[in-house]
Amino acid sequence: MNLKEKLEKTLEYFKNEISSLRTGRATPALVEDLEVDYYGSKTPLKALAALSCPEPRQLLIKPWDKNALQPIEKAIQATSQGMNPVVDKDSIRLAIPSLNEERRKDLVKTLGKFLEEARICIRKDREDSLRETDRREKSKEISEDEKFRQKNDVQKQVDEANKKLEEIHRAKEKEIMTV
Repeated sequence: MNLKEKLEKTLEYFKNEISSLRTGRATPALVEDLEVDYYGSKTPLKALAALSCPEPRQLLIKPWDKNALQPIEKAIQATSQGMNPVVDKDSIRLAIPSLNEERRKDLVKTLGKFLEEARICIRKDREDSLRETDRREKSKEISEDEKFRQKNDVQKQVDEANKKLEEIHRAKEKEIMTV
């Protein structure tokens, strides 16, 4: 796998991680990867039910199997996202409470942790690529000039990935802090 693919994977992972951060608006990403204990095995919620947003602050979960209502309700209550499920006869409604200032700041801190993890992955990928370039130059596969050219190319790709990471981070932080 080349550096560009690794960097794209890191960016995609970062996007997936921050999509579950609650911003005060309902989105299926808040609960779709929630693990539900269904007939003795852990199953993601998106595999058990249809998820929709009938209103900006409400999620509707319609399980395909009525027996899954109670395990889904328990799994949602076990999360620490402050959402209380309301069970209808064949669905679950989740009212998404608005965030207070303290919770928003906590979410921004969590966002910062995800950002730092992504930066660490990018640095690791850069170091791996630079080591590979040095190894190839020592084994005479490439010339010294080519080594410097490749190192510059690696740095350009890393800078571009870091820039994209920052853009995603800023957009999510703005979304979280918007009241």
